Amino acid sequence: MTMPSMDAATTDSTRRSSSKPGRAPQDHRKPQRERRLDEAATIADLVRQAREDGDELTGPGGLLKRVTKMVLETALEEEMTEHLGRVKHQRPEGLEDGTDGPERVVGGVDDELAGSSGPHNVRNGTRTKTVLTDNVGKVEVKVPRDRAGTFEPVILPKHRRKLGSVEEIVLSLTAKGLTSGEISAHLEEIYGASVSKDTICRITDQIVEEMNTWLERPLDPVYAAIFIDAIMVKVRDGQVANRPFYAAIGVTVEGHKEILGLWPGTPGEGEGAKYWMSVLTKIRNRGVVDTMFVVCDGLKGLPDSVNAVWPDAIVQTCVIHLLRNTFRYASKKYWDKIAKDLKLVYTASSPEAARAQFDEHFVPEWGSKYPAIVTLWNNAWEEFIPFLDYHEEIRRVLFSTNAIESLNARYRRAVKARGHFPNEHAALKCLYLVTRSLDPTGKGGRRWVTRWKPALNVFATVFEGRWPSAEKY
Repeated sequence: MTMPSMDAATTDSTRRSSSKPGRAPQDHRKPQRERRLDEAATIADLVRQAREDGDELTGPGGLLKRVTKMVLETALEEEMTEHLGRVKHQRPEGLEDGTDGPERVVGGVDDELAGSSGPHNVRNGTRTKTVLTDNVGKVEVKVPRDRAGTFEPVILPKHRRKLGSVEEIVLSLTAKGLTSGEISAHLEEIYGASVSKDTICRITDQIVEEMNTWLERPLDPVYAAIFIDAIMVKVRDGQVANRPFYAAIGVTVEGHKEILGLWPGTPGEGEGAKYWMSVLTKIRNRGVVDTMFVVCDGLKGLPDSVNAVWPDAIVQTCVIHLLRNTFRYASKKYWDKIAKDLKLVYTASSPEAARAQFDEHFVPEWGSKYPAIVTLWNNAWEEFIPFLDYHEEIRRVLFSTNAIESLNARYRRAVKARGHFPNEHAALKCLYLVTRSLDPTGKGGRRWVTRWKPALNVFATVFEGRWPSAEKY
């Protein structure tokens, strides 16, 4: 199939517009709507012609690939025209009659005459370059050259053979837990592109500086609440072993959810309150002077670590974690009944009412059958009851650590697909790429703000002395 050239289409359009009586030729800068209509008509003609000729629209020799080649080559020619200051085959100004472009340009021309737009710098043929696109795979493109060698293409920079978002594809697949070898095989299978594992590693290493900047960025001075949790990742340090990676989510005074950072734990150790104190201290050193609540999973010793960093912060145990731990001690056939009885406890009107409900109703019903459950709730009581002192709106947003657990679920998905990591840096890079890819449309963030707005109004009233005013923030 022979495709119409862009110049021919433009000339034909100009001829049609100027042939109508009583109407001056239109300016080449058409309104955006007219340009889009012209483009749509041109594409429709190409598709119609391809179908008549029996050509495929996609595939190795399909219309889409040929159009991509045509667009790239046309864009490169336009860049060369802008670089030289004249269109193709136009005689350079300043040359004597009879000169014919590059044939009369010989060596020894001084630097001034050989400048990018000087009269002696002319087109000098093309060179073929194979580039990898993210939509149609490999495309062979003719890149124009100039005699002075000063042409620097923008759409296809020198020494670059990947076009569009190939790097983003690699980063996205890495965030999903694929290894360098798996990504290389995927690109070969889907795009017909041979990208080595070393190249993929170099692409992912490009975000290391961005990651380090993100990990050390300044934070807001006050957060409504900070949710903390850790995830276990298999890292090979001599031998493969579980290693904790600590994560924290802060809720700003405007209601926005912000991932505060990721911190690799000590090799050979599980999640510990001592290391959490180190993490919280790093958060404070990045500018966080206060938070109203720290919501956690009930780790022993954690309240002391939190109060050492932020003395006024209230430590709240996640109720969902308590319920999960409760079900570990009970037969599955009793789960619904136990959950129903415990709901009367954690939805009580006050801490005193919750204590009465637990002692007078839950313990007599389940204490003899499951004494470990009673012990579990008694041990966690002081960190369980704080949110019962507050308005229903605050209770609703502090009820669980679902926010950070959903984040950890994304982390686990990538980690599980990967299996284990060769070192701490590789694991941290993968977790950061997962973080980087979260909520690409922003809809989740908007829903979060909507959910938190009623609670923030209560926060501003209850914590009036600590809550930043509009003038301070």
